[in-house]
Amino acid sequence: MGWNWRRVVLMGAVGIAALSIGYNLTHAPEETKAPVLPSPLTNEGPSDPEAAIRALQDRVGANPNDAEGWQRLGWAYFESGRHADAVRAYRHATKLAPGNATFWSSLGEAAVMASERDPMPKEAADAFDKAISLDPKDPRARYFLAVRKDLAKDHDGAIRDWLALLGDTPPGAPWEADLRRTIEQVGKINGINVAERLAAVKPTAPHPPMGAGMSVAAAAIPGPSREQMQAAAQLPKGQQDAMVEGMVASLEARLKANPGNVDGWIMLMRSRMTLGETGKATAAYAQARSANPAQAGRIRDEARILGVPGV
Repeated sequence: MGWNWRRVVLMGAVGIAALSIGYNLTHAPEETKAPVLPSPLTNEGPSDPEAAIRALQDRVGANPNDAEGWQRLGWAYFESGRHADAVRAYRHATKLAPGNATFWSSLGEAAVMASERDPMPKEAADAFDKAISLDPKDPRARYFLAVRKDLAKDHDGAIRDWLALLGDTPPGAPWEADLRRTIEQVGKINGINVAERLAAVKPTAPHPPMGAGMSVAAAAIPGPSREQMQAAAQLPKGQQDAMVEGMVASLEARLKANPGNVDGWIMLMRSRMTLGETGKATAAYAQARSANPAQAGRIRDEARILGVPGV
């Protein structure tokens, strides 16, 4: 999987779900909205991840000018951990649809994940800048550009930007608590008092309902804070694994206290699949359905997107 800190990239913001797809589908202008991703229960694409990739490869092979096809292929590669391939697919999408902010921020995130050494490669930074120039509200680009400021030691600037993003975050959104924690942690590490500033944030955006095309399983997860990346890079592999497992265990503990959090169960399944712990992903799926029988259909759909065995 490359650098082990990339596993922390996926886990470090495990609760910051649906920032890009869910938010942009409800807030972006019509001309820049991301296309709805295929559902495993429709005829738009197969549920098996490798089969989906092959189908999308055939689609863009037959029509190389299909920007939506390239975007979906990029997403499928990203979900499979093939980040360099995702970068190449998103490059095609942005070339064909240069006015789509979501395509550019997707490219930026994939470039971050594909980087072996640089936590913010130039291609990623340029892509986020382009996304913001097209849509100043693009939440994924805003998150990562704040990370760039933090990496450049402009900690207060990063906190200001994250606070602004928090102000635009729908109240009760799955990522709200984790975004607050990021601000608190960066403030604490760098001696910046953020308590009053956090208390002053008044979210204004309504919380959009989760529905078709707003899959938690399919949503991109922003990267970690600077200290998470540095801590992961400096630890031996065994300790890195323990750090990641601790993050996932924390999510499991929250779900024991609040088993009705369907989004949390989906993120737990995704985390386990990312770590290659397919048996635990299947167990999480069973627990989620047992605790939430009224939403069993949605949980099944999301598990299929993730490729959870036995679903």
